[in-house]
Amino acid sequence: MGMMKEFKEFAMKGNVVDMAVGIVIGGAFGKIITSLVKDVIMPPIGVLLGNVDFSQLGLVVKEATDTAEAVVVKYGAFLNTIIEFIIIAFAIFIVIKGMNNLKKKEEKAPAAPPAPSKEETLLTEIRDLLKK
Repeated sequence: MGMMKEFKEFAMKGNVVDMAVGIVIGGAFGKIITSLVKDVIMPPIGVLLGNVDFSQLGLVVKEATDTAEAVVVKYGAFLNTIIEFIIIAFAIFIVIKGMNNLKKKEEKAPAAPPAPSKEETLLTEIRDLLKK
């Protein structure tokens, strides 16, 4: 029973839950970027380069035979993956840059001076009365 309690405490910590949410959102974001690259960015580039489908670009190392499939180095799929990586890295860079800017603004904002204590307020009033 003690191990289950420890696991529950571990799993319910804020950092673990935040990390899990980040992983799920990151996976979904990756799928969106994959679709953006394969379905939106690469087709127009392929048309500009003479109706080239980048995902099908490859170098045949060994031709297919009756008993074996062809061995192909698919550099077009690799190019798509590199472009996906660059877009994801740029998006993460923008998010981190924004977070850093927010932190800098919080650090620059000076903290309000603490309110005087009751004793200080009372002493100030007494001083002001004595001056009069």
